[in-house]
Amino acid sequence: MTHVHAQSPVEENLQPLHELGDKYHNSIKLLQNRFRIDYQVDEITMVFFREFGSAPVVLVKPDGSKIFESDADGENIFWYDSATYDLVNIKNPTPGPWQAVGQILPESRVMVITDIELHAKPLPSVLFSGEILKQTARLTNGGEPISATEFRDVVSLEIKFVSTNNPNYNNFGAEIATIATFEDNGRGMDETPLDGVFTGQFNLSVANGEWTPVFMVSTPMLTREQVDPPLMLYPNPIKINMIEDGGGDGYHKLMIDAEREYVDMNSLLIDGKVRFPNGDVQNFSLTEQTPNAREYLIVNYESGVYRIKLTAYGNTKSGRDFILDVPEYTYLVEEPEVVVEPQMQTTNGDGNNLTDSSALSTQSMPNDSIEPEDEKMSQGLFWGLIIGINLIIIVIGSVTLWWYLKPSQKPMKAEPSNTVNGDSPKISVMNKIKNLFSKKKVEQPEPSPVKKNKDDSGIIDLSIPKKDQ
Repeated sequence: MTHVHAQSPVEENLQPLHELGDKYHNSIKLLQNRFRIDYQVDEITMVFFREFGSAPVVLVKPDGSKIFESDADGENIFWYDSATYDLVNIKNPTPGPWQAVGQILPESRVMVITDIELHAKPLPSVLFSGEILKQTARLTNGGEPISATEFRDVVSLEIKFVSTNNPNYNNFGAEIATIATFEDNGRGMDETPLDGVFTGQFNLSVANGEWTPVFMVSTPMLTREQVDPPLMLYPNPIKINMIEDGGGDGYHKLMIDAEREYVDMNSLLIDGKVRFPNGDVQNFSLTEQTPNAREYLIVNYESGVYRIKLTAYGNTKSGRDFILDVPEYTYLVEEPEVVVEPQMQTTNGDGNNLTDSSALSTQSMPNDSIEPEDEKMSQGLFWGLIIGINLIIIVIGSVTLWWYLKPSQKPMKAEPSNTVNGDSPKISVMNKIKNLFSKKKVEQPEPSPVKKNKDDSGIIDLSIPKKDQ
């Protein structure tokens, strides 16, 4: 059975709990899931690693009584359980042999957490906004390295930037920003998983200014902070400019420069892409080593917004390597304006120098510029005359028609045909209209089939002639 005993303060300043032997530091190897707590221990924090998804362990005290996860009151006993481990803190534990019952991993150990610390290298004195930075750190427990790979699930390692609230800088009044989270999983910039080396990938996409870096190590029960001296975060040193049509016909010129005070221009490498207004994307790289600004020609496809995204690689003046995520640069190419007035002036001055159809159309505009008003006036007068004449014709025609169709004031002789057939005066009027439009003369009587003989006495002979006559 493995025993834990208290050490006096004079014994090399050791922690209150430690493992007999030095094969495993800051942990107690389980022997049949048993471990011993010394009588001088006032508080102990332990972590039990178990199979994924299994139930929390049960602790058996030296007197045989049991402590379940449900017995935790948050004061004397604090219990935090996850899918893979139990983190238990007990104040004034009963001295003697204890036992943990549960699906504990075979190689698991009872880790007595005393003083967790994160050991990381200091951040560089010159940092740029948008810089991507790699940082490594190691964890210790009571001054000894933590070799248990499962322990990475217990603690979280972060670096936060706290603004100094200096009104002379752009980050005045900025909120606390989490800059990096350290991982030991072999992803991102971490080289080897579960090797005890935690790697943090910084992306300093915060406002430039004066910041205080704070390294934080936290568990569900405790939090440790390491505050470093304030540092200066400088603005992104890469400068981008676009010269429209700077590369000749059909090309724009992209100029890329850097702050020479901080960046070694000979080491600057550019990897970027251009997004054209129509959505097409073109990648490019500039690897020439020269102290001059970098140039790149962009095809002038069409007017609209051009978007340039860059990643810069290089060295500072002190020789430190850096990777910069440059903010996106946009440039608007406006559509060419169609100038009409200069073409009209050229036509007036030169005569027939314009050869295209648009010029020919504009050439006739000055000569006819006065005619539209006269034309409008003549058209108005013309239509007025047309309407007036038509009205006069309609009135005259109506009067004439009425004159011919009105009933005669003279006594009309009774016509035998009308009286015999019983026609009314309306039929006589209709006959007049018919005769009028058929161009027959009303005054000329129709020839009668009866031969009329008139003697000297003025009496008309209406007798039917005889055949022998």
